[in-house]
Amino acid sequence: MLSRRALLTGSLALVLTPATMAMAQTQAEWSQNYEAVSRSRVQRTSTPMLSAESLAATEQMIEYYRNIAARGGWQPVQGVQGLRVGSKSPAVVALRHRLITTGDLDQNAGESPIFDSYVEAAVRRFQARHGISSTGTVTSSTVAAMNVPVEIRIRQLEINVARLRSLVGGGLPNRYAVANIPAALVETVEGGMVHTRHAAGVGKADRQSPLLNSKIVEVNFNPFWTAPASVVKKDLIPKMQKEPNYLTENRIRIFNAAGQEVPSSQINWFSDEATRYRFRQDPGGDLNSMGFVRINIPNQHGVYMHDTPSKGIFGDDFRFVSSGCIRIQNVRDYIEWLLKDTPGWSREQIDATFKSGERIDARLAQPVPIHWIYMTAWATPDGLVQFRDDIYNKDGLGASIPVASRTPTEPDQEMFLQN
Repeated sequence: MLSRRALLTGSLALVLTPATMAMAQTQAEWSQNYEAVSRSRVQRTSTPMLSAESLAATEQMIEYYRNIAARGGWQPVQGVQGLRVGSKSPAVVALRHRLITTGDLDQNAGESPIFDSYVEAAVRRFQARHGISSTGTVTSSTVAAMNVPVEIRIRQLEINVARLRSLVGGGLPNRYAVANIPAALVETVEGGMVHTRHAAGVGKADRQSPLLNSKIVEVNFNPFWTAPASVVKKDLIPKMQKEPNYLTENRIRIFNAAGQEVPSSQINWFSDEATRYRFRQDPGGDLNSMGFVRINIPNQHGVYMHDTPSKGIFGDDFRFVSSGCIRIQNVRDYIEWLLKDTPGWSREQIDATFKSGERIDARLAQPVPIHWIYMTAWATPDGLVQFRDDIYNKDGLGASIPVASRTPTEPDQEMFLQN
């Protein structure tokens, strides 16, 4: 098969029409070496987000960004959306300057208007630091993150240093888990090192995941799911008004206060009558809202962590999708770590229990501390600084930091993405 380079530089290039010639003028000269190895990629760090090392590194990063501000900060980039490897545009020069300013691109990268492999790797690095899919193509969310002024980034760092100080001031245990809500990310930590990382789905802006410090005490395999009152009111009732068979199709049963099952046809769905009943979904990882497992955390908010049958959300940048609970990617790895000190729960036993569909509860021999935190900026000792959208507007910086969506949405097409 001919490569794209061969197509543009070889004999087939002779058949280009005037229209395709005009398009090609916006592209780089493909004979340039795009296979150059980049030094700009982000390496996975073993330093936990929540740690004394992260605190010290974030304090140092404040000074680094203050120095950037003293040198004039950075100028907003324009006309760069959609640029990718091979693009040629005067806007690439300004993009290079922006990436050099924050250390994403080597300062000796030059003034070329060609979007080469070095620029692509620098864009990937910038995207990774801001929780954006590292495609290397300049997206609208990438542009928005680049154009947040340096003064706002400094303020974010200052706010989050204060948060980190309060969280790590009393010390941290040898073994704990942390969920950073703005990052939609969960880490397990042992001996001061990250053991596993998991993308997460967290609460929507109008159904926020709470901040909490608790302990994970139990894992429920193949659980029932009981809909909270907020889901009944905001999701189930509107759904049943449009699709009367929805509950049956999703194996959701209705029970009255006496524990008796009630047919959905006996309820007036155009009133608040349904809020007086209990809604319980049968077990089954292919459909149940909690997937194959629920992870119990005693707390006053009634929230927990769980699996999900809808794995697609973990590939999205914007994972603020639940009613307050947290969904975990690669949940088997997570619970294997949680149950490692609990006799009888090897990975083989965990996998067998998933497959069996049997309702089983596993009580942790040693409860594991869990922290749900809110950090929109942090750094690690390798000099890497991370920023995230202030999705719940807790930084108090208002519209200074653009967020993909803070507006409540209509009930999901698949309702049980809600929990």
